[in-house]
Amino acid sequence: MTRPSTPTSAWRPGMPGGANLPSGPAGRPAAPGGDGYGPEAGRPTVTIGSYPDYPAAQRVVDYLADNRFPVERTAIVGTNLTLVETVLGRMTTGRAGLMGAGTGAWFGLFIGLLFGIFTAGNWVAVILAGLVIGAIWGAVFGAVTHAMTGGQRDFNSASALRASQYAVTVDADLADQARQLLGRMHLTPTGATAR
Repeated sequence: MTRPSTPTSAWRPGMPGGANLPSGPAGRPAAPGGDGYGPEAGRPTVTIGSYPDYPAAQRVVDYLADNRFPVERTAIVGTNLTLVETVLGRMTTGRAGLMGAGTGAWFGLFIGLLFGIFTAGNWVAVILAGLVIGAIWGAVFGAVTHAMTGGQRDFNSASALRASQYAVTVDADLADQARQLLGRMHLTPTGATAR
């Protein structure tokens, strides 16, 4: 005699009965492979070089591509990632309104150009009206939005993600070919380790 399943007895990795999974809206699912905690590991890779900045790593991959290397089996891996937020200046309600006016002016210019194309009369006036109306509404929205923050963020900034080192990795079976090509490029890789 079989016991009916309860809603709380869901299948988990490592439990028997993986072949008896019920079908879902997309069809019969496959039982997860590996340890059940995400996708299985891909092919083993080898680091053929580490570089201090992204343009150097990009030059290496570009050189490999120019020499008919299968670059779809390479990767640029940034290590020791750091989020850097550069403060650009103090933000006031007036400055927020001015920035909003600039953004609104661009949008108004775009709308004015669209309407100007289909205007039989003075199309320049339509474009200028769109520009002015967009700037006014942008200034109002920018100032109101900043005033609503209540002074919790009175600065303007730009964020960037930076890595201290960029490693170029290739599939292990292509590592020797990549190293030979890099030897012709006269670059000495700083590291070559398997991952």
